[in-house]
Amino acid sequence: MLTVFWISPLLYSESTTTYALVSDAVIDGISAKVLKNKAVLVNRNVITAVVNESEIPPEALTIDLPGTMLMPGMINVHEHPMIYKHDYQNGHLEASSAYKALLGLSNLQNLLLAGWTTIRVMGDADVFYAVQDLKRIIDEGVFSGPRLTGAAHYISITGGGGDINYLSPEQHVISDGLIVDGADEIRKAIRKEIKYGSDWIKIMVTGAFMSVGDNPKNVSFSPEELNAAVAEANRQNVPVAAHAHATEGINQAIIAGVRSIEHGSFINQKSIDLMVKHGTFLVPTIYVGDYYAHSGKLREQTKNDEFYLSLRASWLKLIGKAHLSGVKIAVGSDLCGPMIESSVCAREFATLIEAGMSPMDAIKAGTIVGAELLQWEDRIGSIEVGKLADIIAVPGNPLENISALEQPLFVMKNGQIIKNELGQ
Repeated sequence: MLTVFWISPLLYSESTTTYALVSDAVIDGISAKVLKNKAVLVNRNVITAVVNESEIPPEALTIDLPGTMLMPGMINVHEHPMIYKHDYQNGHLEASSAYKALLGLSNLQNLLLAGWTTIRVMGDADVFYAVQDLKRIIDEGVFSGPRLTGAAHYISITGGGGDINYLSPEQHVISDGLIVDGADEIRKAIRKEIKYGSDWIKIMVTGAFMSVGDNPKNVSFSPEELNAAVAEANRQNVPVAAHAHATEGINQAIIAGVRSIEHGSFINQKSIDLMVKHGTFLVPTIYVGDYYAHSGKLREQTKNDEFYLSLRASWLKLIGKAHLSGVKIAVGSDLCGPMIESSVCAREFATLIEAGMSPMDAIKAGTIVGAELLQWEDRIGSIEVGKLADIIAVPGNPLENISALEQPLFVMKNGQIIKNELGQ
């Protein structure tokens, strides 16, 4: 197996070699069917052509990947790479920003090896802005890792899903979320987030399932506060992602103009109609609930288990209905911190199929649709000429066995070969 992790910017310089990637078939991220007998040509960091295998230029270095299928690098649009404990609020209190950053860097390298070439961070339970430093150090080529975007913190009300609600009033700690109350505090918090590098704003519109002392069925922010948040972010050309479980919170966030609804556990038909009308993306993060169901790993285990037992099946039906209605659904795992095996993240694809999506549409949810959500569809998300060469090869045929996405054998990011388990 060839695995490359570079530490020096010199090693990160673009190769001038033209690669010809040859596999059994290609999922390009845009076509309805796989492409057969094709080679993908890569020069420097860009896809330069998709040609018949018989048309591979003689000067190209052919990389044969038999028994595999090429596809775009996977895009995870809801992740917390530095949250290192299942009991994440206690973990937040126990570890320094530097410790979390080092764990996060190791985790991001493992996620890249697992085929995740782009990740949107949705707040990382960190007092400072370590995830922005991780993005910078990856962009500069000092260390390898997925392409990062996202929010440094999730913004919460006092007593909401981003606050520490299980300590006595005498104790004064810094919460895992950024705590604000009222429109003015929201505006100031958003300006500070953007000042220190957040290119998304994450707002906790409702309570959460895994935090202590709040209720996911409750709406946290008022319509006035929501409107102020979206207006402030829009003024800075920064999109907003809304953590929203409660139906009314989901619907208010869509009307306010957020770009994506995270989770959407209690969506209804009105929610679906509003998402279609406003072009709002849905990131359901299904598998994280499956992973933790009856596990005993959560401080707030009961809320998660009750939803899993009573409402999971009906929720999946609504997700499938949303997809058929034209809502764009993107893959987000909301799970894969340093304590989770990186291959587990790809199990989200199987849950989307369970919800009624075809295997091809599920794969698109984790590639081109994710790119569209990020507004990066001109750069990533599909195997097309002119796009960045983020390409993986998975064993067999993932359209027949979606679990193949859990074990990519070849990973290329930005034209650099990260892993090739087939030995060439």
